[in-house]
Amino acid sequence: MSDIFDFGFTAVTEEELEAVQDAVQSQASIGENLEALQEKVDKLYNSMIPLLSNLKKNPQKDYIHWPNRLEKVEQFEDLLTKIYKG
Repeated sequence: MSDIFDFGFTAVTEEELEAVQDAVQSQASIGENLEALQEKVDKLYNSMIPLLSNLKKNPQKDYIHWPNRLEKVEQFEDLLTKIYKG
């Protein structure tokens, strides 16, 4: 008979309610920050993989022919900095 009057809720204090609301809001904020961070990590990873793949192409050769190396490395560095700070 006591189950008939159990409506599935309990009373909480205002402080407990605020604590739960703050925790939910904090969790949502962390989730957004995590998504933004994951996007940055993915961009960095996808930027580096082509470089590493090209460096691994001919492992039997002792030297790498890389014309305009300084210019290309600086462009790549700028790209990584943009991703990191953006």
